Amino acid sequence: MARRIEIDPVTRIEGHARITLELGDTGRVERARFHVDQFRAFEKLAVGRPFHEMPGIMARTCGICPVSHLIAGAKAGDALLAVEIPAAAVRLRRILHLAQILQSHALSFFYLSAPDLLLGMDADPAQRNVVGLYAAAPELVRGGIALRAFGQEIIARLAGKRIHPAWVVPGGVSSPMRAEARDFVLAGIPTALDTALRTLDDFKRQLESHQEEIRSFANFPSLFLATVGEHGALEHYDGPLRLVDATGEIVADGLDPAAYREYIAEQDEPDSYMKSPYYRPRGPSAGMYRVGPLARLNAADRCGTERADRELAEFRALQRGAQLSSFHYHYARLVEIVYALEQIDALARHPEALDPRVRAQAGPNRVEGVGVAEAPRGTLIHHYRIDANGIVTWANLIIATGHNGLAMNEGLLQVAKHFVDGDRLREGMLNRVEAVIRAFDPCLSCATHELGRMPLDVRLVDARGNVVDVLRRDGA
Repeated sequence: MARRIEIDPVTRIEGHARITLELGDTGRVERARFHVDQFRAFEKLAVGRPFHEMPGIMARTCGICPVSHLIAGAKAGDALLAVEIPAAAVRLRRILHLAQILQSHALSFFYLSAPDLLLGMDADPAQRNVVGLYAAAPELVRGGIALRAFGQEIIARLAGKRIHPAWVVPGGVSSPMRAEARDFVLAGIPTALDTALRTLDDFKRQLESHQEEIRSFANFPSLFLATVGEHGALEHYDGPLRLVDATGEIVADGLDPAAYREYIAEQDEPDSYMKSPYYRPRGPSAGMYRVGPLARLNAADRCGTERADRELAEFRALQRGAQLSSFHYHYARLVEIVYALEQIDALARHPEALDPRVRAQAGPNRVEGVGVAEAPRGTLIHHYRIDANGIVTWANLIIATGHNGLAMNEGLLQVAKHFVDGDRLREGMLNRVEAVIRAFDPCLSCATHELGRMPLDVRLVDARGNVVDVLRRDGA
């Protein structure tokens, strides 16, 4: 008889989700699905609000990567103003955004995934957490905490607070960087960089013990989408989009982010509130792509900083062509942490780092604006339309985690088929099923905005826990 395994909730991710595995008569997995069943409505909440409020409102989309939404929302506002923002404001936005990359990647690696990577996928779940990791490797955990704290403090010193700052605005930023903030950044870089490089070296030594996971963690051909900078350099703030295939060959280059609807299609899944975009010319199956740190390293020709370029060369030596295993998202995050620290250092040392000219003033000059940035988890798109008074009439968001939706489901099935035996079920098997999702580091609060066709089941429960009424809507 066919059986069903449900993992609810998926642990050590940002947001709420569950996994269902359907087993055939032989006990082997035949179907696997990742269900994102929390729902948020920022696309609708935006309607009726003045466009200049969008960065601050959209920063509330997430408490983990608010700066990414702040940046994308402000860039959409720049497009609506039709202005060129001051060079100093661009540099400050870049520092803020790289600090976001730093703190978010540190959270993902040290807090959420390192317990699996360093204690083992089969370790006792009571110890397989950051507390257990601290008992086993206190120096590593202290370093990870310090890295994340450094990124958060850079955000606070520039933007006024660590979470949900409103400092980035359409036209630039609201105030220049102070000398004390610059000095804090420069003083902290050497220690942070040393921690990042030591962690990366330790991780590379661990790779040999994870070969089975590397072979099966969403390891398949797909496309990879990312922003690239000048001469194809790694880029997080601005630039055209590039799509590469599984061999590393460029499929499409110089794609205008503002014209994303020409090459990205969006679809709903019947069992998730998360959109599942794909590369429009190839359709949902052949057009499946991945975004995020793995995609960025696969798409870029170089990082553009000394130490990160050395690490990128070593990363690419793992195999010819693109790195296909999603296990290597962990590796790519550590490389990007090194890159972020080197770039923050260079930007803070710019001779005009304290330039007071940080905002262009204008009114709305266009009725439509698109803002795109590379969030920690990948390409983030904010698209607004406004009326003659600057009031938002329509908004569309494609969140980084959503881009990875199709790949996460395919990776889930691959890992479940490889590890899960319904006749001899072990906790470590199911932990690997969760771990393949953690490799993508999904931010599910960010990714759920469209109601789509997911069935709705609302239960009214009284104080004693009795179900008083039930409202159901079938997926249609």
